[in-house]
Amino acid sequence: MKYALTNNARTEATKGAIGTCPNCGSELVAKCGVIKVNHWAHKGIRSCDPWWENETEWHRAWKNNFSTDWQEFTFADSLTGEKHIADVRTVHGQVIEFQHSYLDSIERAKREAFYKNMIWIIDGTRLKRDYSRFLKGKAGFRSTKITGLFSHDFPDECFPSAWLGSTVPVVFDFKGMETISSEKDFRNDLYCLFPKSNRRESFVALLSRQSLINSIISGEVLKTT
Repeated sequence: MKYALTNNARTEATKGAIGTCPNCGSELVAKCGVIKVNHWAHKGIRSCDPWWENETEWHRAWKNNFSTDWQEFTFADSLTGEKHIADVRTVHGQVIEFQHSYLDSIERAKREAFYKNMIWIIDGTRLKRDYSRFLKGKAGFRSTKITGLFSHDFPDECFPSAWLGSTVPVVFDFKGMETISSEKDFRNDLYCLFPKSNRRESFVALLSRQSLINSIISGEVLKTT
């Protein structure tokens, strides 16, 4: 976790610090080293939220594009009491989840059902084959009447199968933390796969990083029309 409560204030981890988990109230200890990004960890248990994953530099860099007040927002289901920590929740009520590790389609569907109004941003650099598959499948993109929006009959030729049935927009980041000198490199852009609206085709939007960040901050929702 990036934040713990110390003296009732949200605080980032510093060496030797002790804090309290804002989700479950248990004690957190600061983990500060040279391999992993500084973070808070539960003392004696892995985490109070089974959906939480260890953050990479990519994960933390994406979160830092948004207000600290929006980061690590605890959601609670009023009926079941189930609680989870969203990576980002905007003032407009939209959840942004950054996913680096593998997530199967069943688990993905559970999270979409819980958060409802959300967008996934996926680290496309986790497996080397993902970008090479995308480049090959990108040849099947067809232009639409909307600039930057493309249709594709076979999205499985471009994207991992676990994300094809998503009910919310899924944004793929194939650049990660890499520095790319060529402005023409396709990895400089983001690619948003929209939920399938019909049986014949899927829609993919080409986005710049800053335009996506701006649209999230302003509360604009990604649309295909």
